[in-house]
Amino acid sequence: MTADQPVPDADATPAADRPAPDTDATPAAGRRPGRLARLRSRAEAGMSTAEYAVGTVAACAFAAVLYRVVSGDSVVTGLTDLVEAALATLS
Repeated sequence: MTADQPVPDADATPAADRPAPDTDATPAAGRRPGRLARLRSRAEAGMSTAEYAVGTVAACAFAAVLYRVVSGDSVVTGLTDLVEAALATLS
């Protein structure tokens, strides 16, 4: 493509290939009538940045709670007793 050729519009598909416009939605001023319908019909794939942030915060909170539980005295004592009993069985 040379510099003097116009760049084709990415949305310039023939009318027969486009989905039918959504008759329920009134397009906003300055937008093409079928754009809202095409956006609504797309399947959501993957997570957005906000969803990654929420997932990361939830994972960190779960890790903190798990650390507090595992590092508590009763759990450490219970695991120590379990290991000692297993080692006593072997000897």
